[in-house]
Amino acid sequence: MRLQRVPTTGPAKRRRYSSSKGEALAFYGFLSPWIIGTAALTLFPVGYALYLSFTAWDGVSVFKPWVGLANYREVLTSSDTFSSLSKTLLLVAIIVPTTIVGSLVLAVLLNERVRGRTFFRTLIYIPAIVPPVASALIWKVVFDQNSGAANRVGAMFGADAVNWLTGNRAFVVLVVVLLWGVGAGIIINLAALQTVPMEQLEAVKLDGGNALTAFRHVTLPVISPVLLFQTVLVTITTLQTFVPALLLSPISTGGGAVYTNIPNANRVYMVDVYSQFFAYSRYGYGSAMLTVFFLVIVVLTVLIFKLVGRSVFYAVDPTASGKG
Repeated sequence: MRLQRVPTTGPAKRRRYSSSKGEALAFYGFLSPWIIGTAALTLFPVGYALYLSFTAWDGVSVFKPWVGLANYREVLTSSDTFSSLSKTLLLVAIIVPTTIVGSLVLAVLLNERVRGRTFFRTLIYIPAIVPPVASALIWKVVFDQNSGAANRVGAMFGADAVNWLTGNRAFVVLVVVLLWGVGAGIIINLAALQTVPMEQLEAVKLDGGNALTAFRHVTLPVISPVLLFQTVLVTITTLQTFVPALLLSPISTGGGAVYTNIPNANRVYMVDVYSQFFAYSRYGYGSAMLTVFFLVIVVLTVLIFKLVGRSVFYAVDPTASGKG
């Protein structure tokens, strides 16, 4: 005997519709703060900046002259743009591999059961929680030519005082400041190392493998997704370097603005954008620079996923459809 489903009609159907509508309204009500915040603080500013990139607005006048693609043509042909972008990419080439490898090595060492492990973990992580402004000012004092600790240590070995905050040496100081917060990556790697199956490590030892073999064939594949995440995160963060490069510049004695004293070696891309906005009042051109830079970040992120992502091991295939 085949049972037929009786369609719901009348009050029952209206109650079901009313209930589902109420659940939908409640869902969007709880979601509304995030939607409003994203629209007001992300979508609108990005859209407005994209609009400004096609104008020659000076940031003051009401009128915004439309110049079309002129700003983009200037960005793509300007020697200053390529100079600042090349310095930024050089910074990425130094900071990203050093941070990833250094944080991984330190995490492996701190993962061993040694006396004082908690103390060393805390000591290494403390610089990561120091605000970027404070970090830059601390290192600016350390590398001061007259009273800095760096020159004092050098004087103990007979070295002359060096002006670290000018010339190409300023780039070295910038690298030191950015590498000082490597502790954040160590914490992430320590958490990832806790997920490595001990059974597989023991199996490698039973097969005659050493610690290096276990790390290469067991530990590294297991934590590879975390390393990929860190690579993308550190790359994007380094590309957006601005505060340290700005604050490490020598104090202007002539009453000029801070950005006029930044050494040429530290004029990375975001510093160039900053100067276009606030030194030359070229808001349209600066917005075009930011748009181009956004595309550069997207391209580099895609390349990282394409090149590095091939060697990432996933316990579950992320491309699987889930169908049996």
